[in-house]
Amino acid sequence: MKEDIKLKLVVVFAILVASLYFIFTKPIKLGLDLQGGMSIVLEVDVDHVINTQYKQLVRDIEKKLKDNGIEVLSGKVVNGKAVVSLLDPTTVNRALKIIKDEFPQVKVETENGNLVVQLLPWELDRIKKMTVQQAVETLRNRIDEFGTLNPNIAKMGERRILVELPGVVDPERAKSIIGKTAQLELLEVVDTAFSKEELLKKYPDGLPEGTKILEGPEEHINGQTVKEWFLVKDTPIVTGSMLKDARTTIDQSGKPAVNFELTSEGAEIFGEATAKMIGKRLAIVLDNKVISAPVVRSRISSAGQITGNFTPEEAADLAIVLRAGALPAPVHILEERVIGPTLGKDSIEKTVNAGIAALVLVGLFMLWRYAVSGFISIVALIFNGILLWAVMVFLDVTLTLPGIAGIILNIGMAVDANVIIFERIKEEMKRGRTLRVAVEEGFKRAWDAILDAQITTLIAAFVLFQFGTGPLKGFAATLSIGTITSIFTALFVTKLFLDIVLGGRKSLKYAF
Repeated sequence: MKEDIKLKLVVVFAILVASLYFIFTKPIKLGLDLQGGMSIVLEVDVDHVINTQYKQLVRDIEKKLKDNGIEVLSGKVVNGKAVVSLLDPTTVNRALKIIKDEFPQVKVETENGNLVVQLLPWELDRIKKMTVQQAVETLRNRIDEFGTLNPNIAKMGERRILVELPGVVDPERAKSIIGKTAQLELLEVVDTAFSKEELLKKYPDGLPEGTKILEGPEEHINGQTVKEWFLVKDTPIVTGSMLKDARTTIDQSGKPAVNFELTSEGAEIFGEATAKMIGKRLAIVLDNKVISAPVVRSRISSAGQITGNFTPEEAADLAIVLRAGALPAPVHILEERVIGPTLGKDSIEKTVNAGIAALVLVGLFMLWRYAVSGFISIVALIFNGILLWAVMVFLDVTLTLPGIAGIILNIGMAVDANVIIFERIKEEMKRGRTLRVAVEEGFKRAWDAILDAQITTLIAAFVLFQFGTGPLKGFAATLSIGTITSIFTALFVTKLFLDIVLGGRKSLKYAF
C-alpha cells in the first residue's frame, strides 16, 4: 500500500509541476469582454449569389442546347428567373426535355414561347447555406492572417455573421479587411479613355458584345489628377480561385506591390492567353475596379505583380485578402461596437473577488462540516483550480466573463463530489465499519452518483458549446474542463490525501 501511495504522489506532483509550468510560461487568452476589442455583425448578400447562379445557369443551358443542335436567340435573368428564347419555336419540347434531364436542380416551364427556368427550393436553400458557410470560413482565414488573437466568428440566423475581435487596436483596418469582397480577375483591355463619357462616345451603336466598362485608379500627370476608364472583355482570363499565393514586395520604382502566384491550371490558361496578348494591356481587377493595367511584354505563366499607389499597409492587407480567398458574396456591416479595455479590467477584478469569496465561504463550510476531511477537500479544490487553469492554457481556451462564472460554478461542483463521498463514508461508519473500510466503501458507492451527475453536466456543456455564441462557448468550455478535472481530483487526489492522513488507522478523531 505504501508503494502505491508513493507512486500516486509522484503522479500528482508531476501533474502539479506541469500545470504550474504552463500557467507561468504561457498567458491565458482573454475574450472580447475581458480585454476589449470590437464586435461586428455582418449580413451576407445571398441574393447577389443567387443572381450570379442564375446567370451561370443561363450560360450552361445555352451551351447544352447548342451542343444538341438547338439555336438560342437570347438568354437573360428577369425577376429572379432565367428566361431563354429559342430561334426555332418548334424545338421547345425537345429543349424542355434536355433541360429537365440535364439540370435536376431546376423547374422549367414554357411562357409566351420562352423557356422559364427557376431553381428549386432545396437548391436555393443549399446555395444560401453554402454561401454563408463559405463566408464564415473566408473571414476566419483572413482574420487568422491579420494576426488577431482568439476571434469568434459564428453564424447568426440565415444570413448574418457575428465577428468578435479581442484586442483589436485598429478598427478601421479590421473593417476594411473583413468587408472587402476581394474578387480578383485578370481581363483583356479592349480600349481606354480618361473619362467614361469619352469611352462611350467611341461606340455610338453600343458597346461590343461581351465587354464592360470599369473604373481605373487615379494618377497624377503633369500636376493634374486624372482617372483612366477601361473597356474590358467581360470574361476573365483567370480569377482569384486560381490563385496559389500572394505576398508583398517592392516594384521597380521602389513602391509597395503584391506578387501573386497561380495554380498549375491557372498558369497554363494564363500562359496561353498572354502569349496572344503581347503588346496589349492586361487589366488587374479587384472587386470590379482596375488596380493596374500593365502592357504584356512577353508570355506570362505562373506569376505576376499587382502595382498601384499602395501604402505598405494597404499592400499587406491586399495580400492577406487574396491569400485567404474572395468572399462568395458581398457583406454589409449592420452593427459595430468597440469595447474598451477598462470595462474588461473592472469585470476581471469583480469576478476574481467573487471567486475568492466563493472559495473562502466554501472552504469555511467544509471545515465546519467535515473537519480534517474538509481541509483535505480544500487542498484538493486548490489543486483542481490549478489543473483547470493549466488545461485551459494548454488547449488555448479563450477566457470570457461567462467563462469565469463557469470556473466559480466549478468550485461548488468540485466540492459537491467531495460531499457525496464524505456522506457515503459517514453512512458506512454508522454501520459499524472501521474508518479504513468505510473510506474504501464510501468511494465505491459514491462513484456512480458522481459519474451520473458529471455526465449530465458534460452533455449540457456540449450543447451550449455546439449551438451557443462566443460568451456561451466560453462558459461551456470552462464548465466542461472543470467537470472533468473535478472528477479526477475528487476520486484520485482526495482519496490519495485521505490515505496519507489515515495511514493504517482504524479511527481518527474529527476525521469527518
